[in-house]
Amino acid sequence: MSYDTDREIVLGCLVGEEAAFEVLLGRYQVRVFSFVARLAGNESDAEDLCQEIFLKAFVNLEAYDQDRPLISWLLGIAHNCVVDFLRSRKPGVSLDDEEAPFDPPDSGQAVEEAVQSALDQQTFEGLIAELPERYREAMLLRHLEELDYAAMADVLGLPQGTVKIRLFRAREMMRKRLQALGYGP
Repeated sequence: MSYDTDREIVLGCLVGEEAAFEVLLGRYQVRVFSFVARLAGNESDAEDLCQEIFLKAFVNLEAYDQDRPLISWLLGIAHNCVVDFLRSRKPGVSLDDEEAPFDPPDSGQAVEEAVQSALDQQTFEGLIAELPERYREAMLLRHLEELDYAAMADVLGLPQGTVKIRLFRAREMMRKRLQALGYGP
């Protein structure tokens, strides 16, 4: 069987074709690992979490909605696993706590472009790494995974307004940090 689409991969996995799961891993393991490593803070924890994530994905594949992109579903599982991991490590820490949502303007796009053009990728990722978890996660989904607001809301299990708030606040934190480093006015 050909595994060109997410639907074909899922169907192959559901009928027990090992090759289908290998294609799933090959296609998405690096993206999921990169997302998890940046949230968890180190590669060792990310490796353990990724094993758990793909095991959960395989076990729950029948629950996958084939109208959604597979990467969004996998990142949703990853989000939940990382949240659980961080909670177990730091009692009282949550990525999901948020004030009442509002819909801020998306003026931060210029901030991201200025940051990317003024700084190298490593410095930009360093700035993202300094953000609190909830804001770091939003920036990673937007910047690295290039998800739109709807997909981000789906992954995080939050309203789109809350996702926009997190991005807005993350961009503001990054702007202030850049100013402190001597970039911009």
